[in-house]
Amino acid sequence: MPPLRIAVLVKGYPRLSETFIAQELLGLEARGLDLAIWSLRQPHDGAVHPMHRQIRASIAYLPEYLHQAPWRVLRGALAALRRPGLWPLLKVVRRDLARDCTPNRGRRLGQALVLARELPAEIGHIHVHYLHTPASVARYAALLSGRSWSASAHAKDIWTTPDWELAEKLDDARLAFAVTCTAAGAARLREVAADPGRVSLVYHGLDLSRFPAPPESRPGRDGSDPADPLRLVTVGRAVAKKGFDDLLDALAALPPDLHWRLAHIGSGEALAALREKAAALGLSQKVIFLGSKPQPEVVALLREADLFVLPAKRAPSGDRDGLPNVIMEAASQGLAVVATDFAGIPEFLRDGIEGRLVPPGDWGALSNAINLLARDPAERARLAAAALARLRTEFGAEAGFETVARLLTDAAGR
Repeated sequence: MPPLRIAVLVKGYPRLSETFIAQELLGLEARGLDLAIWSLRQPHDGAVHPMHRQIRASIAYLPEYLHQAPWRVLRGALAALRRPGLWPLLKVVRRDLARDCTPNRGRRLGQALVLARELPAEIGHIHVHYLHTPASVARYAALLSGRSWSASAHAKDIWTTPDWELAEKLDDARLAFAVTCTAAGAARLREVAADPGRVSLVYHGLDLSRFPAPPESRPGRDGSDPADPLRLVTVGRAVAKKGFDDLLDALAALPPDLHWRLAHIGSGEALAALREKAAALGLSQKVIFLGSKPQPEVVALLREADLFVLPAKRAPSGDRDGLPNVIMEAASQGLAVVATDFAGIPEFLRDGIEGRLVPPGDWGALSNAINLLARDPAERARLAAAALARLRTEFGAEAGFETVARLLTDAAGR
């Protein structure tokens, strides 16, 4: 008898900003898991990473907005009338609506009705990425259809979801397990869970087999030559938690005798505002915003750069990063990193050992750190070598693949 298939529910697929999910899907398929991807949203990036083309799993899309697929939703609702899980589901939904009576909550229920009806019978388990909206859909569909489910939590979903909702999802009887990718995130989830043992820390790590070896050497640029300025690079969505506004302030404060250029890769809601701020600070000739790029182009830029910068911080909404994969990607290419001592970053980079860390939101300290490393190629090389060594020995992706594959196999087997 063939093994049960596993549905992997994601918010959007494929997404350029979520290389960690694509990496894990490939790692799980390599370990023999039979996966089917279900997405709450259609792709909007307009490009894909090579990893996405290597993933064999089928892809299905739920209605992003219920009014766009009324017949799918109606068929899901009619099918639910014949399921014994309907009344338990309605009790859960009623409690949720009493605390969060929003259109988004209704959309989660509608998508769950469609998912429960359309999942093939051979799929016995649902694994979901993110504990906010996607986990609600997975939980509702699992309860209605009698399936088990599990969750991977990451960043925004941990820090912006209300305690009551996190607790009820983590304590759900059908939840087989939950994993998360930073010690800070695991601590937060264990605080609200009735059984902290259901939450496991599993670092994403980096699958180094997908990356070229780092350059044998780098130019000794120190920012003294206006004809060959220091090359800075940063990568990430233009959102508040990435701290790119602080980065622009830090760059504007650099001494005039330091010659540099910055390239930013990423899309996002704040991109126009960042461009306007760069212009207002007189940085338009030194800062270029490249938009989203597939991973090979990101890696090529990392290989040509002298310093990677990511000043992550807490957003006003409470959102924060986990351990951004791009920091490990920079380390994989032997590139020194300046970042903030925040979220999961210091779990990989230790200040003065594998990188330079400054307080989040402190653009003055960030400017000083950039200035000092810009002028010291030897120190950059030392930090980069240490980060690469730590990446290879402690943050490879294989251990995480093995753990998640085992947990999913056990859950599907039950």
